Amino acid sequence: MKHFKTLATGVALAATLALAADAKELRGWNIHIEDYPVSIAMESFAKEVAERTNGDITMKIFHNAVLGDQPDAIEQTRLGIIDFGEFNLGPMGQAIPETNVVSLPFIFKSIPQMYRLMDGEVGDKIAEGMRAKGLVALGWYDSGARSFYNSVRPINTPADVAGLKVRVMNNDLFVGMVEAMEGNATPMAFGEVFQSIKTGVVDGAENNPPSYESTNHFEVAVYYSLTEHLIIPECLCMSTKAWDALTPEQQEIVMDAGKKSAELQRGLWQEREKLSMDKVVAGGAQVNTIADKAPFQAAMEPVYAKFMAANPDLTDLIDLMRNSD
Repeated sequence: MKHFKTLATGVALAATLALAADAKELRGWNIHIEDYPVSIAMESFAKEVAERTNGDITMKIFHNAVLGDQPDAIEQTRLGIIDFGEFNLGPMGQAIPETNVVSLPFIFKSIPQMYRLMDGEVGDKIAEGMRAKGLVALGWYDSGARSFYNSVRPINTPADVAGLKVRVMNNDLFVGMVEAMEGNATPMAFGEVFQSIKTGVVDGAENNPPSYESTNHFEVAVYYSLTEHLIIPECLCMSTKAWDALTPEQQEIVMDAGKKSAELQRGLWQEREKLSMDKVVAGGAQVNTIADKAPFQAAMEPVYAKFMAANPDLTDLIDLMRNSD
């Protein structure tokens, strides 16, 4: 009897150890603070995966970029050192050429159109390129639309950009965008923008409403013109190394939870944008919409021509996006 109890205890212990061995804790990267729309959606994703796998897959998300800056984190995720993360597609371009297309000015006509294209054929094609370079796309997040703001005048046509000194991100596409409208593009660190506008080093910059509001740029650049020239989605994605270690059933759960988290994040982002817009208007910002974006899109032809000459294999994808409603 004693032998039987010892044997039973051993079997139970072995089963427990086997379950523990099968259980996975995945590490996730996030650049944002914990109460940001992206962060809330990622935590929801992790919770759903844990519940639906009965704890076989748990996730620990490291917010505030504590696992490194974004370019490094993208590379570490591709290599499988980090298991999953939420990344802007812009910095992925060096490793994954397909992601560069979303950085073309006015490639998306609106946020709703971006949702439709990224949830459809365009997103599938970009996901194929990511998969080939070590990343599995689980859901497309919203990072808003970037628009121009300045201290001089409202922008309604490309001619209104002419002569303005505009801070842009350090990217040839964005420099070319401003120069195509005869503005003076000035790459500089984001943290320098407020003082540079205040002292006249630059006349303005461009960003989404929460960034315009949270940095207090609306206090020194009161004209906010909703050009929505850059709509760059973000991706909740997993390393192929972590993905391949999952069972087919687990992969299905993770993919479904990722898509649901994207829907949650988009709703939270829209709420955040409205709060930001309300705040800047209350603070004195003069916000104008653009009745006709066609002149802006036409002004970008030199930017597109240069990009497609350097990336001929992406022409079909660009044409698909530009010709979509």
